[in-house]
Order: sequence, then structure tokens, then C-alpha cells
Amino acid sequence: MGSLVFIDLQAPQVSMGSFLQHLGAYCCGSSHKALAYSGGFKHSGRSSMSARTRNNNENAASSSPEFCTTRAPTTQSNSFHTAEAMNSFPKDGEEISRESYNNLVRSYCEAGELDSSMRMVALMEASGKQPSNSSYNYLIGALGSVGRTLEADAIFQEMKLWGVQPSVTTYNLLLRGLLRKGLLQLADCLLLEMQERGIRRNWETYKVLLEAYTHAGRLADCWELLVEMKKKGFKVKSSYVYSKLVGLYRDNGMWNKAMSLIREIQENGVLLDRRMYNCVIGTFGKFTMVDEAAETFTKMRLEGIAPDVMAWNCLIRSYCKAGKLDKALEYFTAMLEAGMYPDPKIFIDIISGLGEQGQWDWIRKNFENLKNKGFRKSGILYAVLVDIYGQYGNFESADDCVAAMKAEGLQPSPSEFCVLANAYAQQGMCEQTVRVLQLMEAEGIEPNLVMLNLLINAFGIAGRYSEALAVLEHIKATGISPDVVTYTTVMKALIRGRKFDQVPGIYEEMESNGCTPDRKARQMLQTALLIPERRTWHAKY
Repeated sequence: MGSLVFIDLQAPQVSMGSFLQHLGAYCCGSSHKALAYSGGFKHSGRSSMSARTRNNNENAASSSPEFCTTRAPTTQSNSFHTAEAMNSFPKDGEEISRESYNNLVRSYCEAGELDSSMRMVALMEASGKQPSNSSYNYLIGALGSVGRTLEADAIFQEMKLWGVQPSVTTYNLLLRGLLRKGLLQLADCLLLEMQERGIRRNWETYKVLLEAYTHAGRLADCWELLVEMKKKGFKVKSSYVYSKLVGLYRDNGMWNKAMSLIREIQENGVLLDRRMYNCVIGTFGKFTMVDEAAETFTKMRLEGIAPDVMAWNCLIRSYCKAGKLDKALEYFTAMLEAGMYPDPKIFIDIISGLGEQGQWDWIRKNFENLKNKGFRKSGILYAVLVDIYGQYGNFESADDCVAAMKAEGLQPSPSEFCVLANAYAQQGMCEQTVRVLQLMEAEGIEPNLVMLNLLINAFGIAGRYSEALAVLEHIKATGISPDVVTYTTVMKALIRGRKFDQVPGIYEEMESNGCTPDRKARQMLQTALLIPERRTWHAKY
């Protein structure tokens, strides 16, 4: 593979979509040439208010299971979801009231028709009517939830131009959108603006920040935030805060600290609610202590707390990780019988585990079980994932997969796009992973840090470390702050590409950017340092 030509950050800036388009064209090339791009990158999104709207334009695997034999045709996207609001809309010739406009803006947002909602705001403003604070909040929150943060910020700025003072709720909604996408620097600017305008942080503000810092593995930032919360009189010894800290210790491989905190919770008499139980089950599962995880799950039910999808997923994933697929399937069936709509993320654990063992009959039985229990839409995604893992070729590309899902009435959500991208990434199918991100963006959903981490993983599995590094450079150039997962995935790609000398530099960058290295990162650093030493020793002797 040729050497990587890094990005010229002084060149004209382009969006995430342009990056994905270039990357897709490169991936589909006949040879693996060096990834070169003359443009710089910026925070993905739309650059002006005039551009608010979008165009929504193994051996047993030799034969395909029956549920993967038909390729469905392409269909249009979701049908119109806001008929009730439209029926209340004034007829031709009647003056449209401010209330009618606001109702329709909110209805479009709730239905996910964000472009239509933004067009309605534009019409409203053109007629001299000002959207309500509630409409602004709905739109900012909805745009942020799908990663369209530049447009959310444009609405926020326009809100202030109209003379409307954003409330702490408005700031929290925009802050959540920025942090969900990993834009920590922009989030810091927003927090500074809140301080300058005299808007005090409330409990929701701290929740948003704590979620973001724990997810990104920023242990020092978490402790600093908790000290601030305590000084301002917020309750830090709560189930919510404890669950986030236990999860942070768990994900950073700090088993002793996680268990010590759980004991502290019990000693302080903090009642274990559903969130805390989920965290404890996940902690045991992370370290393959499946018996303890199952005991906690049973205790949760005995205390009258009904497990939610997250609790079931944690337990099933624990058994998959421990290689006890029979128990995983037992709990999966029990979850369906309890009427719980399965989280698509768990499908990958089950299908990949059964596929590695060649148990395609069990894969088929699971599919039949989903259909019999009435989970038709979950069955559609399940069948597509089986086709990807089994490499049957019924859905030859990501386009075919998405078309098949739409033909069955399933409009992929951000979570389902993420599951598709993860399936392709784990197979090292870089081109199709990139294509999923392109299809996702075409649906008005901006790829976030989680999706870009999956793309790095796909290149790493395929042994294409140069492209993995290029994605990391793009992440940083667009203002997104890489998290622990980003850095560890890049380190893994470098080790697979036998570029051991570059791993320490990535590790140091991770630490300097405020991310606390987890156990996996520390192990990879040791591996990268030991292998060259062993080579030198063998060369001498």
C-alpha cells in the first residue's frame, strides 16, 4: 500500500458528505492507492440558512437460509406522518395563524420530517410570524438528535436575532446535540455563552455533560464536574451519578474501583433502581462474570423492577461474550416472550457467535421465533444481518439491504444504520461501511463519532491502516473530539498493519486530549512496545 498523503488543513473546507463521497470513490477503486485529498474539513452540516432543506431524494453456510432468498425492490421513504396536523391547517384563502404554524412545525419534528419542519419555519418567518420558543426547542432538539448540529446552531442563532432569549432548556438541547456528535470544543463555547448571559446550569445540564464525559472516557473531566455539582448544591450521591461512575470505571477496566463503588452504594443506602441494576449487570458482564450478572438480574425481578431492553441486552451480551450461546438464546427467547421489542444491536452478538460455531439452524430458528412473536420489522433487519455475516450475496450491497428494509415498510433509524455499518465493519467490508454512512446522510442523518469509529474499525480489520489514520485526521479536522474508542481502534489498526512504532504516539495523543486509557488501550501499548524488542533480541541471538 502506498503512503498516506495527509490532509491540507489550509485548503478550502468541505463537508462530511464530500469526505464520504471521496472515500467511497477511493474504496471502490480497483487498487489500493494512497488516500490523497486536497481539501480541508470542517464541522459537518449546512453552511447557511438558505441551505436548510435537503434532497431526500462456514461449511454449513454454502447455501442461503430461506429467509434471505428474495431481494426486495427499492421503495420511496416514509409516507406522510402528519395528516392530523395538516387537516387542521387552514384552507386556501384563509389566513394561517401562528398557532397552526407552530403545531405543524412540532408535528413534523415528532414525525422526523425535519426538512418539512424547517420549510414551515421559513414560511412562517416570511409571513412575519415568529415561531414559539417551544417550536424552536423542538427543531433544535430534533436536528441535534440526528447530528445536524450546524443547522441546529443556525436555528439557535436566528432565534436570538429575532430577540428571543433562549432558555436553559434551549441551551441544553443544543448542548446535547453537540456532545452527542463529539463536538466538545463547540460545547465548551456554548457553556461559556451560558455563563456570560447569566444562565445557570441546571440538573439537566449536568446530566448531559456527565453522560458525554463518561461515554468519552474522560475521567478527569467527570471528577471536576462532580466537584462543581457538589459545590452548587446538587445531589451527587444519587443512583444516576453512581451508575455513570460505575460504568466509567467498568469501561476503563478499573474493576476494583467499580466494585468498590458498588459496595459504597449499598453502604450509603442508595436504592438500586432500574438504571443502577442495568449498570451492575453490565459491569459483571464486562468481566464475563455471568453467574453474578444472572443473580443480579433475578434479584432485580424479585424486587418488582421489570427489566427493560437494556437489562436484557446486558445479560444476553454477557453470555455471548463468555461463549455460552445456549444461555444467551434462552434469555433472548424469554425476552421475546416477555413482549420486549429486541434491540437490533444484540442481533450482531447472537448471529456472529452462532455463525462462528456453524450453528445456522439456530440462526434460522431465531428468525422464525421473531416472526411468530410478531416482531416482523426486527425479523427483516435480522435477515439482512444474517445475509451480511453469511456472505450469501442476496443483498449485494448496502443499497440492496436498505432497499429491502424499506420495501418491507422499515425506514432505517440511526440505530439501525449503525447496526448495518457495524456488521459490514466487522467483516472488514470497507466499501459497504462507507456506503452505509452515505445512505445515512442522504436520509438527513449526519454520521457521528460512533459511526466514524466503526469506519476506522472496518479499515483496521481489512489491514488498511492508512485509511484508518485518514479518518482520524478527518475527525479532528471537523472539530469532533476523538474518544477512547477512537484511539484504541486506531491503535488496533496500526498493530494489524504492523506499524508498531506509531502506536505510542497515538497513546500519548489520547492522554494529552483528556481521555483516560482503558485496559484495552494499555494492553495494546504493551504489545506494540514488546514486539519490536522481541525482534531485536531474536536478531542478536
